[in-house]
Amino acid sequence: MKTLYVQGNTWLHRLSPGLKLGGLAVFSLLLFATRSPVVLAAAVFLAGAIHASMRFGVVRTWQQLRVILLSISILTVFTLLLNGPADALAVFLRLVALAVLAATITATTSTAEFIDTITAGARPLERIGLVKAADLGLAIGLVVRFVPEVLARYEAIRDAHRARGLKQRPLTLAVPLIIQTLRHADEIAAAIDARGIRGQNNRKLGEGS
Repeated sequence: MKTLYVQGNTWLHRLSPGLKLGGLAVFSLLLFATRSPVVLAAAVFLAGAIHASMRFGVVRTWQQLRVILLSISILTVFTLLLNGPADALAVFLRLVALAVLAATITATTSTAEFIDTITAGARPLERIGLVKAADLGLAIGLVVRFVPEVLARYEAIRDAHRARGLKQRPLTLAVPLIIQTLRHADEIAAAIDARGIRGQNNRKLGEGS
């Protein structure tokens, strides 16, 4: 199974997962608290510098960010048409900075660490009956673990269209992707329920990631 995690021994790999996720949360709040192009551009530069210091390589970086950057570009165009260039620039810079830093955190934090950190952070909410901490950790771990699987399915469907000489349209690509993803999600849910994993310690899901 593919994973977004990249094994390494960089300073960010060694940093506590709680600090990384907490820092990402604070960074995102600060991004949405300002519309200054100068501040947002500085945030993009900072996120880019942190990502570059990991030395993942241009190819891997592009593979990891291309889909989200395309989505950001589409959203920026809509914002430009609806709200004007100032808002569009703010949206673009804000989301690029957040996407780059989030990708860096994801690449340097294993799925097991995500699950453990989210589960521990949700314990206070579990005590007052709002959530089940282990189930929340499992849900976040599944999202992180299966994002590359969805991207791989998209690429397989796209390549199949090319091989058959079919014109690639968003709808013809999206429909089979959604069907396959939902079917796979049902299989995963059935496997989880069959093993009685929910409500227990879910760290095993991320072992080796």
